[in-house]
Amino acid sequence: MSHNLIQDVLFKAKSVAELDRIAIEEQGIAGIVLMKRAGRAVLNELLDTFGEPSLLSVFCGSGNNAGDGYIVAALAAAKNIPVQVIELSQQQTGDASMAKQFALEANVACLAFDENLSIDEGVIVDSLLGIGFSGELRHPFGEAIQLINDSGLPVIAVDIPSGLNPDTGDVAQIAVLADMTVTFIAAKQGFFSGQGPGVSGDVILDSLELPEEIFEQVPASAELLDLFELLEYLPQLAVDGHKTQRGHSMVIGGEHGFGGAAIMAAQACLQVGAGMTSLATRPEHVGAMLVRQPEIMACPVVSGQELEPLLDGPSVLVVGPGLGRSSWSEQLLQKAVAAGLPMVLDADALNILAEGRVVPNPDGSQWVLTPHAGEAARLLGISVAEVQADRFAAVRQLQEKYAAVVLLKGPGTLIAGVDEIIKVCPYGDAAMATAGMGDILSGIIGGLIAQGCDLQTATELGCCLHSSAAELVVDAQGQRGLVATDLLPQLRRLLNEDVPFNNAAALNPAAALDQDAL
Repeated sequence: MSHNLIQDVLFKAKSVAELDRIAIEEQGIAGIVLMKRAGRAVLNELLDTFGEPSLLSVFCGSGNNAGDGYIVAALAAAKNIPVQVIELSQQQTGDASMAKQFALEANVACLAFDENLSIDEGVIVDSLLGIGFSGELRHPFGEAIQLINDSGLPVIAVDIPSGLNPDTGDVAQIAVLADMTVTFIAAKQGFFSGQGPGVSGDVILDSLELPEEIFEQVPASAELLDLFELLEYLPQLAVDGHKTQRGHSMVIGGEHGFGGAAIMAAQACLQVGAGMTSLATRPEHVGAMLVRQPEIMACPVVSGQELEPLLDGPSVLVVGPGLGRSSWSEQLLQKAVAAGLPMVLDADALNILAEGRVVPNPDGSQWVLTPHAGEAARLLGISVAEVQADRFAAVRQLQEKYAAVVLLKGPGTLIAGVDEIIKVCPYGDAAMATAGMGDILSGIIGGLIAQGCDLQTATELGCCLHSSAAELVVDAQGQRGLVATDLLPQLRRLLNEDVPFNNAAALNPAAALDQDAL
């Protein structure tokens, strides 16, 4: 299998179509040749992963994606593998029609789709809809997808799971739940955020032997982050250095009943290497902070006035963990904004910001915003459903509205800065959906900014450290019962690259397009 050398870059469907056009029209590679390469790649991966099936059932629509499926069927028949094509259309044209003819010449049985069809053995190949699909599913495609999902059999998707939007990662109605997706030419950004990771399975990229220079002609829309590349941007520890050279991070938060959030954020700042960390919080939480982590300077504040003189020392502020929505909360946020320091804004700081009253004319050029989908919806004045329907668009809109670096949390966390390329975190685990994870993340980013990382780098590195630390915990202890503070010991291991060899693939974003990283 041939992989191109730019596996970390992601494209929208329109850009992939342009790459395909350049290959055919300008490079003179016949479309049917690309189709044969695609079919061969799918069958090879299928056999390598699932072995030779007792029956191969290939679901085909009408376009080029169906053509790839017919090629898979023809190649399987040539290997004496029992194979059948389930057709949802008999109107194939162009290269797809030629591919169907190959299948017929190989004596492949082509059956019209029937909702009462029963498939109870072998492997299923999804070639129903390609990357050109968007909008509503037409009858009987939804029924066919439901049949595939209900079969309980291994499923391999050709180029993209049918029903998944390749640009947004959204599933409007239903999508094929693939165990593996073999995608062609370039990876589509929708695989890696929103519902994409949940339906795509393991993602395998095959460039179909396209010349590398083709990829220089079409700009990518997103890029996968690489933890180990980002670690190279950590400031070096000077032999004659001292704590003030490694910065002072201050966490502001911890309203009554929410002290734990601020405490965890402060611990994360310290754990990633900030020279000094302080916590400005309700007096009731000072004792808990000192018991939990005596290295942190815990400062009791009962008003914005008490906070103001404390803002002369820090080099970065982390505002929002456990902040609440009270008048106390608003006073602290007002004073923090007025200080003009770099800030990481999370949780209720974002909710107060969204109201537009406490901070009426925000200039976020020195800010990092870390919303989840609900907070992003409030900041944009839209619904959560609208955010989730196109997370890539939402994170860009937030960046443009506030001029900040924006990190949109969730499956396939996205980061948008002044660079037009949106960054995608390929690490993480479903076990992270638990209280306190966002507080740890904001603290990590604040601690990295304190040490001298620029806002963009600190956000990218912090996100990857956070998600990779969770992966290490899950690898060692399982998914159930993961809590946010479990990540803290793993941060030190990652920062010092003390990661076991068998975790290297899981921590390499290129592997997200290869074997078992998704």
